[in-house]
Amino acid sequence: MDIGQLTRVLVRPMVTERSTILQEQNKYVFEVTLESNRGLVKQAVEKLFDVEVIRVNTIRIPGKTKRFGPRKIIQRAKKKAIVTLKAGDKIAIFEGI
Repeated sequence: MDIGQLTRVLVRPMVTERSTILQEQNKYVFEVTLESNRGLVKQAVEKLFDVEVIRVNTIRIPGKTKRFGPRKIIQRAKKKAIVTLKAGDKIAIFEGI
């Protein structure tokens, strides 16, 4: 895949209290598209950040229920990926550099 398609796989980095604790274990959390899989996430992180990915765990999060008018009710689901990197590798956007 070209780099343009891989940049669309990663929606945004997730910076929360839990993700900050996971960084000490060399794990980084990203929100990814619902269509992405572990292989695509691995390729995207390795190409975009020039690191070596050891493992990718994906979690699908059911969205909050949103109501539009009297009848239309939808849920906006999300998907996140926890990426484990090789020891010594770091991603600069999480480090605040």
